[in-house]
Amino acid sequence: MNRTACAALAAFALAATGTSAWAHAKLVSSTPANAATVVAPKQIVLKFNETLQAKLSGAEVVMPGMNNMPVAAKASVAKDGLTLIVTPAAPLAPGAYAVKWHAVTADTHRMQGKVDFTVR
Repeated sequence: MNRTACAALAAFALAATGTSAWAHAKLVSSTPANAATVVAPKQIVLKFNETLQAKLSGAEVVMPGMNNMPVAAKASVAKDGLTLIVTPAAPLAPGAYAVKWHAVTADTHRMQGKVDFTVR
């Protein structure tokens, strides 16, 4: 095959594969929303743009005003695969909280971030 034909074939193959397999996990929304002041939530819901790999994705809840004291909570990926649900073991007391999340999708790149909120 000549060089031009190889280049054309490679360009076609690249275009045909699409880019969704290379997308990183991105937080689309959270409940509570970032910087919100709320009544103590029973669950913290993080919605992502890509299907999460459950065994490699998770979150922890900490209290920044108390030296990042950890809060007992369980994180699990919902059946839709796009939602990470964080359930505190006990009702959250008034104060500031940070949910530090990490998410991995099909591209296997670990993305991370945090959502801050205050319980009144």
